[in-house]
Amino acid sequence: MARVVLDHLSKAFRGPRGESIRAVDNAAFTVEDGELFVLLGPSGCGKTTTLRLIAGLEEVSAGTISIDGQIVNHVAPRNRDVAMVFQTYALYPHMTVFENLAFGMKVRKFPKAEIERRVAEASLILTLGDCLERRPEALSGGQRQRVALGRALVLRPRLFLFDEPLSNLDPQMRAQLRAELAAIHARLAATMIYVTHDQVEALTLGDRIGVMRDGAIQQVAKPMVLYQQPANLFVAGFIGSPSMNFFRGSLYRQTAGVVFRQPEANDPTGGNPLSLPLQLPAVPLVDDFVGKKVVLGLRAEDIRLRAPGSEPGHGFSVNARVEAVQPLGAETHLRFSSGGDSFIARVEPAVHPALGQSLSLLFDMSKARLFDPASGNAIA
Repeated sequence: MARVVLDHLSKAFRGPRGESIRAVDNAAFTVEDGELFVLLGPSGCGKTTTLRLIAGLEEVSAGTISIDGQIVNHVAPRNRDVAMVFQTYALYPHMTVFENLAFGMKVRKFPKAEIERRVAEASLILTLGDCLERRPEALSGGQRQRVALGRALVLRPRLFLFDEPLSNLDPQMRAQLRAELAAIHARLAATMIYVTHDQVEALTLGDRIGVMRDGAIQQVAKPMVLYQQPANLFVAGFIGSPSMNFFRGSLYRQTAGVVFRQPEANDPTGGNPLSLPLQLPAVPLVDDFVGKKVVLGLRAEDIRLRAPGSEPGHGFSVNARVEAVQPLGAETHLRFSSGGDSFIARVEPAVHPALGQSLSLLFDMSKARLFDPASGNAIA
């Protein structure tokens, strides 16, 4: 397999008026040998361009790409020993499944017996044994994507590159193929780089995830680190469904410690401003922000209903009025407002309060995150 290192990689394209458009901006990260690394971000953030640079399909503007210690900036794609699976299946319509799977090996002049053996192995892994004599037009979308995956598998490259390979499938098929792809990775212990805009795919597939925005890497971490300790407001808002709740206010020092307080809202329907005691580890930066504006972030599952007459426990009690109720089967999302900021609490599916009803909520402030509103970076 392979270890891939991107060192301050950039790619700029020429715009319609001759201006330079930077698609990848100083990207730097390492993909370890045998790792399934996911590049995650919104459309147009530079994920696919990064993948194409690694594959050699685009020319590097600045920085280096190394595979197993060898800089490959000027190595032809066919000599990089990588296999890429595209968003579109790109199957040859006049060939059978067997011929599609075997084509890359035939071009490389593999022995016939080796071609047959590898196709048989791939068809077994991908459950394509009954489809080998069919042409792509006779296959379902899921089967076509399996063939596209199989074309990469049979070559046994040192590096697999996946460019949103499941985005054209329905949700049920996507979930099935995600599980199959994870099983294939575990079986082959292969190095894989997987590009997607779907955070569910990223969180369920990736050993680590690199979050991109406007061509720049925002954070690289394990899935739960990204979820629980986002490096900035963008990562906090992009990861999670629903995304993290944000409350804008300032920090004040009181006798009992530091308190987060929302400003008075101009909107009379915005609810009472929050005043929440911080329960964060001692971080010097927090002291630096006392008396200054901050953004407080809290996940929907860290805001829960308080049972009547119960003690707050580890939470801080807040009263708020219900603005919207969204049943989702396994859970219900309740939307509230406070100090002009809307926020969502994730509650049990049986909870269906009336709109406008006042509820007592518990904020688990030990899970709160603080961000600098100017830079967007995490404070604590």
